[in-house]
Amino acid sequence: MEILKKGEFGKFGMLIEWDAGFINPNQKENKLIIEQLGESMKSPAPPYAPYPFYLYAILQKAGVENKNGRIYPMEILQPESQKYTTLIPDRSISEYNHPESSIIDLERTSHRIVKTWWDDTTLMGQLEILTSPGFRNSGQVSCVGDHAALLLSYGITLGISSRGVGSLKNEHGKNIVQPDFELICFDLVSSPSTPGAYLFKDLKFKDQLPEMIKNKKDTLIQESNEKLIKHLNEFLI
Repeated sequence: MEILKKGEFGKFGMLIEWDAGFINPNQKENKLIIEQLGESMKSPAPPYAPYPFYLYAILQKAGVENKNGRIYPMEILQPESQKYTTLIPDRSISEYNHPESSIIDLERTSHRIVKTWWDDTTLMGQLEILTSPGFRNSGQVSCVGDHAALLLSYGITLGISSRGVGSLKNEHGKNIVQPDFELICFDLVSSPSTPGAYLFKDLKFKDQLPEMIKNKKDTLIQESNEKLIKHLNEFLI
């Protein structure tokens, strides 16, 4: 199945929400990969990982244009999220990084969604990182869930991003997700397309994520400008 890339619309395909760059594993210049691996081989200090390992995340936002230029209408996203709840908790698994497939690879499963709920037009979720006994007991990395937990133990911020199939329609310059959309899962990524879609330990941190703070500042500036224009208009009248 063909992937609908940023800016494409009008056909049925994979809707993968990602915004990270791509490094070709076959390229000769792999210095960056080597340096990153060298830095990540340090063993975390005990305790290595809690069990179970629960985190919260902003999963999706209805009616908000993401970094891929797509908008998921509430009337489409809400029914799909409701259908997804039927998979919780025994089949709501997702992968570490986005694959180019509509099938979830069991060998790349890193976490599962254990709860979802709506906060206005924002789809929230709680997830469990699936770590191995070896990592929990001694810090040994043997699966992708362990690797995700290792990054989190170093304070690395991970994001979450949806994967689904469907089509897009360009309406007034915006790519709108159509009713044939089917939600597959929510994968862990380094750079999510949905604003503020990062993992955090406590719900009180939801509004303290970098993109959320920026959005609040932009809103305050816009409101301040609107008030200023209103006062000027009243003065001129």
